[in-house]
Amino acid sequence: MQSNFALSRKVRRRGFLISLFAILGIGFVLGIRHATDPDHVIAVSTIVTREQKLSRAAGIGVAWGIGHTITIFFVGSILILFRVTLPPRLGLSMELAVGLMLIFLGIRNLRATFFLPVKPHSHSHPHYHAHGDYIHAHDDEHKHAPEPTPVSRLDRIFGRLPFYSSLRPLAIGIVHGLAGSAAIALLVLSTIQSPAWALAYLVIFGVGTILGMMLITLAMASTFSFGQRRFARVGQHFGVAAGLISLVFGIFVTFQIGFSAGLFTGHPVWIPH
Repeated sequence: MQSNFALSRKVRRRGFLISLFAILGIGFVLGIRHATDPDHVIAVSTIVTREQKLSRAAGIGVAWGIGHTITIFFVGSILILFRVTLPPRLGLSMELAVGLMLIFLGIRNLRATFFLPVKPHSHSHPHYHAHGDYIHAHDDEHKHAPEPTPVSRLDRIFGRLPFYSSLRPLAIGIVHGLAGSAAIALLVLSTIQSPAWALAYLVIFGVGTILGMMLITLAMASTFSFGQRRFARVGQHFGVAAGLISLVFGIFVTFQIGFSAGLFTGHPVWIPH
């Protein structure tokens, strides 16, 4: 009788571990899929379209994924460990930050792309190149100091700091993590009762997101690099497209959250998704 009880207990434990690791595996796959959400891809594209090196593009994706994972784990841990319920207005405000970030990135991309000095009555052919993450065009006779570029001030102030180039995608990832952290935490709470395994799920989910975003940025950067070698103006076209898409999508997200979901009115309705 005792041996049968021990065997039954062993079988139940094995079944529990199999189910748990299956859930964690699903979390990894969902993390990769989460990286392909439109707002994530659009935000990263505003940076990657200005990057020609595949290694740096992959680094941008990893930095974004790490920032996203930091927020997911921090906010998710609070919700899981303390069983906190976010009020609708706070949840909507977290998602609004993503829309505002997309608008900012779109305007910044368009400003950088169209900030090009034009010499009157010039018949020279323009050439496109980058200074940091700033792309502009000039003719063969154009000379300039680095000071007039839109990001030169930031470069002069923070350029000597280690990992400076990774701070921007890291910050964008942190902001984007705000929008999805509550929904992911609620999904974990409804599936995994153990807080320790629920936190492990968040980590696995974050690893999948980092990998997925790294693959996405590599794909975008390789496409951009291939087009740049064949068409001289493709860098400017990609920059304009990424900026416009980010700006329009950001306005759409902001309008949906502010008015359709009621953040700017007296009756906010928030459904984490």
